[in-house]
Amino acid sequence: MIGKKVPNVTLKTRVRDESIGGDNPFRWEHVTTAGLFKNKRIILFSLPGAFTPTCSTLQLPDFESMYSEFQNKGIDEIYCIAVNDAFVMNAWAKSQNLKNVKVIPDGSGEFTRKMGMLVAKDNLGFGARSWRYATVVNDSAIEHWYEEPGFEDNCEADPYGETSPQNVLAKLVEAEVKVTA
Repeated sequence: MIGKKVPNVTLKTRVRDESIGGDNPFRWEHVTTAGLFKNKRIILFSLPGAFTPTCSTLQLPDFESMYSEFQNKGIDEIYCIAVNDAFVMNAWAKSQNLKNVKVIPDGSGEFTRKMGMLVAKDNLGFGARSWRYATVVNDSAIEHWYEEPGFEDNCEADPYGETSPQNVLAKLVEAEVKVTA
């Protein structure tokens, strides 16, 4: 995956627009991955689904709390993507009180499929979802790649470790040391 460009797809997002008024002041906005990743060094991590246990208690909150540590390593943004729609991703972000990590809905799984990371999770009643991975993307090109072991449809386990923010940060520090040595 290293050196590969991330696929350019259009994602259907909902963004807050106070001019709409009312209890639900959001409008549809189509965002391209080319626009999200252009001229930035970002961390993108993907997970099976919003509101799921590991994703909600470990991975997303830890990326959020470690945001400044990643910025100190030259990361401009951190994006969390999941095969969930914009409504679910926005509700999850709100429930997690996110200030730094941005959530990206991949409702149809197009980006995830083009990344080669779409798996069936019918055994959990989820349908098609993303395998857990994290990557550092530098101006749309994959610089570092982290993937949980055991990639397969209907995997009984939910491995977590390779894609933890602690591991990603440690690997970035390690790569930085190698460059300066």
